[in-house]
Amino acid sequence: MTDELLVVRAQLGERAALAELLARWRVPVWTYVRRMLDAERADDVTQEIWLAVVRGLPRLREPGWFAPWLFTIARRSVTDRLRGEYAWAKETPLVDDVVAEDPAEAMVDRAALVSFLADLPVLEREILVLFYLEDLPVEECADICRIPTGTVKSRLNRARRLLREHLEEKGYRP
Repeated sequence: MTDELLVVRAQLGERAALAELLARWRVPVWTYVRRMLDAERADDVTQEIWLAVVRGLPRLREPGWFAPWLFTIARRSVTDRLRGEYAWAKETPLVDDVVAEDPAEAMVDRAALVSFLADLPVLEREILVLFYLEDLPVEECADICRIPTGTVKSRLNRARRLLREHLEEKGYRP
């Protein structure tokens, strides 16, 4: 069954369709958010996203645009969280922050990539995650980020360059 059909059925009040839609997109959404935030914040933000999806689904006019709509909500939620934390950080003096490591992630070869991504500016990291890790086309990335496709392409180019430079600094050679 397609996402579009599941959306229409969920909009008509069919709970099983909504449950299947949420189950189908749970991992991709959490993965996207996790790549933008740490694990603890990712769980909280992901819950906020699904609450917004359930509330907003009846108003989705184009059921075929579910994935870009969903990632737009995810992007907005991540941005809101980061914006709120940056504002709070400016107002509050820093006390020794201790970053807890995620033991499961430490065992994965991709842990280095995740840390390199975390060092990139948010806008470039977001485009890399959407394009390469979520496999979204440039046009959908542009819709989600509400920027022209040319801007997506330039951010991708800049992000690749920054990531390459960062990897070379750490001793990785292409």
